[in-house]
Amino acid sequence: MEQVNLPSLPSPLWWHTPPLSWHLEQDRQLVITAGPSTDLFNDPKTGFVFNNSPRLLFDPEEYFTLSTKIKVDFQAVYDAGVLLIYIDENTWAKLCFEFSPQKQPLIVSVVTKNGFSDDCNSMPIEGNQVYLRMAKLEHALAFHISTDGCYWLLIRYFTLSEVKKNISVGFSAQSPTGKQCRVTFSEISYRPGLLVDIRSGD
Repeated sequence: MEQVNLPSLPSPLWWHTPPLSWHLEQDRQLVITAGPSTDLFNDPKTGFVFNNSPRLLFDPEEYFTLSTKIKVDFQAVYDAGVLLIYIDENTWAKLCFEFSPQKQPLIVSVVTKNGFSDDCNSMPIEGNQVYLRMAKLEHALAFHISTDGCYWLLIRYFTLSEVKKNISVGFSAQSPTGKQCRVTFSEISYRPGLLVDIRSGD
């Protein structure tokens, strides 16, 4: 598939795994629709790897912050919109806005090292929109969320076993139990450089 260009990002994006459909609105708003039975998860109990969710990636600078407002058309359990850090199928992390089994939109993070995923549910969110953010630090990574795009709450501070290697980052959607999931990414913002204080709310 062709490369995708967004004015707010430093380099073209490419489809690591293609979606059911996608389009750009006004060259700034990205809409991805995941097809049925799509997911990215390495089950720590069974070792089974799910690796077919659509993902649109680009190569960031060494240190950066990437954020977006995300809107998910929730229909089925585990439908989600995702910010993703990807090295390979055994080393990646994702920050998800996901539909829980209790039919509640939820912030979920998954960190995968050595082929196994560590899945953490954080907090419920009212409505189907929220802001997600990732930051690459010197030897670590941080995930944040915001309800207003101004004050950022730390969700997860972690490292990956190969975080010093070149990584790809970007956007994903999933529908593990449903027929499809449409996710809209707007207000996409990219800033090169180190995030100074991950707990300040800035």
